[in-house]
Amino acid sequence: MRGLKIGITLALLAWAALPEQGRAWDRGHAHVFATLPAGASGPEGLEVDREGRVYVTTFGFTSAGPASGAGQLFVFDQDGDLLRQVAIAGASPHLLGLRFHPNTGALLVIDFGNAKVLEVDPHTGASTVFMSLPSPLPHPTLPLGTGLNDLTFDRAGNVYVSDSFQGVVWTTGQQGGVGSVWVDSPLLRTTGVPPFGANGLRFNRGETAMFVANTGDDTIIEVPAMAGMAGPSAGTPSVFTNGINGADGLLVDGDDNLWVVANQADEIVVVDPTGKAIAKLGDFGGLAHGSPIQMLFPASIRFHGDGLLVTNLSHDLRLIDPSFESVGSEWCAQVSRYTVVRLRARLRGFGERSD
Repeated sequence: MRGLKIGITLALLAWAALPEQGRAWDRGHAHVFATLPAGASGPEGLEVDREGRVYVTTFGFTSAGPASGAGQLFVFDQDGDLLRQVAIAGASPHLLGLRFHPNTGALLVIDFGNAKVLEVDPHTGASTVFMSLPSPLPHPTLPLGTGLNDLTFDRAGNVYVSDSFQGVVWTTGQQGGVGSVWVDSPLLRTTGVPPFGANGLRFNRGETAMFVANTGDDTIIEVPAMAGMAGPSAGTPSVFTNGINGADGLLVDGDDNLWVVANQADEIVVVDPTGKAIAKLGDFGGLAHGSPIQMLFPASIRFHGDGLLVTNLSHDLRLIDPSFESVGSEWCAQVSRYTVVRLRARLRGFGERSD
């Protein structure tokens, strides 16, 4: 026993003596920032305004099955207290990504169920169609049709929207309209589980590349971006890095590190500009009173002050297809109250993030 104690003490001393880079795998702890009202479906989309208010859209599935009625938007103050719940007029129950347009200030919300992007009044829920898709689709024979998922912008204000099923990134100008194909690639489609290809997407700081998460393939795809008069044009996509289990929402910080949600691993994976993992944050800690402890099938990610917000979609994939059994399915089936969680955004051993 004495030898065991000495061994443990030596190990702890050795860990403490490591340079900060050697201790980067301090996952921290995710604390509940906000709990959605009873009866709400799983939160997917996430946005933060300049005053720190937080906007959440729901995917339209609870553990009991699909929801009905208009899609829901929840607005929280900077401390996580609910300010209002807004039904979005004309929207399906199934909403995904949302963002404020950096040039116009318009709130854009993806209506996954209706294959459109809506411009939404976050106070009244009034909506108009901002972007629709052309007909025919690039791949009309694909079994799942379209799957609009996340959106981002370039410096000129052009809008880019990922399509998880077509394997396309659509684009339109800052005033919206019918989308056109910015890039179309087999690398943005998947036959994996979950059955979502192109998902979270962002340009790097120099706007020389766009990074797109492929959820079902566990990859991040890099699309070279060449400057043009009306906005960047796309080069040939390639795999930037592999092995992020269920790569979902992502952000790019001021040092061009990618912060990627791994929805099947219940963690955030941070990779540097070479594709090397430099940190993993968060974990799953079971359930308490019908809500996840820390993270369970996390989906979207945003910086919030000096921290990081993540939506706990907690989605049982068997609701899509009974064969999509995953390691978290049994846990997701027990969730009755859905949460948004907050983690610190400091990378131990690598300093503070740079926005």
